[in-house]
Amino acid sequence: MKPAFPYAVLAFAALVADQAVKAWAEVSLPFEQAVAIVPYVSLYRTWNIGISFSFLGGTGPTALAALSAAVMVFVLWLAMKTAPSDRFARAGFALILAGAAGNLIDRLRFGHVVDYMLVHTESWAFAVFNLADACITAGAGLVLLQEAIAWRAGRNSRSQTPKAD
Repeated sequence: MKPAFPYAVLAFAALVADQAVKAWAEVSLPFEQAVAIVPYVSLYRTWNIGISFSFLGGTGPTALAALSAAVMVFVLWLAMKTAPSDRFARAGFALILAGAAGNLIDRLRFGHVVDYMLVHTESWAFAVFNLADACITAGAGLVLLQEAIAWRAGRNSRSQTPKAD
């Protein structure tokens, strides 16, 4: 089995889950009306015409799709350069690619990204997001975790190396 296969499976599963939940949200949730799940978490279907936090919303779907595709190529390149032993980073890159692909599919199909998850209090609300966004965030966290592990291992190996006189 090739070293990349489990990460391809992870990315595919995350992408399928993202698209399935978005399809469900589009037909099951009212548009821009909160549906409480538990305190501080609601379902809230809306459309994001930009990228994170609606940034670049006036750019247009074609330009944002091209930007997303370029970022995905760069992330894939980083993933391919990552050592097979760096499992957290490889899983992180798989999740980042799945999330980016999920949002890119929306942008190409609809001209916007379907968002549906809202975390809030009575006086504050975080940006509405989706599973693809959560995958990108978790993936970035895993890449950072791998870097912290590598940094710590390098620091420990340097501190245990005898110093030359």
